[in-house]
Amino acid sequence: MRRLVALALSACLLLSPLVASAQVNSLPSQPHLLVRGKAEREVLPDRFSISVELEQKDPVPETARTRVQADAASVLALFKAQHALADSVQASSLSIAPSSRYVDGRQVFEGTRVGRTLSASFGKLEDVRAVLAGLKTSDHLRVSGIEPSYSEEARVRGELKRQAAEQTRVTARNLAEAYGVRLGGLYTISEVAPNFAYGIQAGSWGESSHSGAPAPAPSGLLDRVDVTGTRAKAQAESLEAGSITLTEYVYAIFLIAS
Repeated sequence: MRRLVALALSACLLLSPLVASAQVNSLPSQPHLLVRGKAEREVLPDRFSISVELEQKDPVPETARTRVQADAASVLALFKAQHALADSVQASSLSIAPSSRYVDGRQVFEGTRVGRTLSASFGKLEDVRAVLAGLKTSDHLRVSGIEPSYSEEARVRGELKRQAAEQTRVTARNLAEAYGVRLGGLYTISEVAPNFAYGIQAGSWGESSHSGAPAPAPSGLLDRVDVTGTRAKAQAESLEAGSITLTEYVYAIFLIAS
């Protein structure tokens, strides 16, 4: 049977029953249409999470622990003063390990390294800026990242999935009409695309990426921050929030009626 292949804007494919053996478990043996639906929406972040790493080294473990705990108390007080969201403040357990360095190829013991990570979320970017301005970073206190998020992301993604699914139905109907075939029932629908044996990689339909894997949707345009030394105040002045792009894909297989 002749294989019909159609590549559209949505990278839809009209497939024949002659599929590679590697695809037997993912694609039906009868003629079918495999289509992709895509829906996306830009939202403004309303949550901003910051992580701070604490570390101290000292030959006396208790001294290192005491210093880390003192730094933790200061950072937690700063989080509270800048209106950290309720239940968002997290503090990891203390990590304790020996610390050493190499001198002339020989390992030299330096002491005990004690570490801890603190994080909190804020509802305003101004609060994050104030936290950065209040931190005095150093080798033993580092800002490891700032991550924007959207509190209604789960709800929006549900809406996007429904929109993407509807797009697969419309695209399948249009493609069937273009080839003069009659569309049958839905065979399967999924958020995961098969990996095709003949060159088109799952998730790369119509995308500029050639990595063979879906290009991840950007989590946001707020730059991650890696702050050391006295850079924290400089970063606080330039920190700006951008939009977050939420993207959902749906892959559907419709049988072709005989």
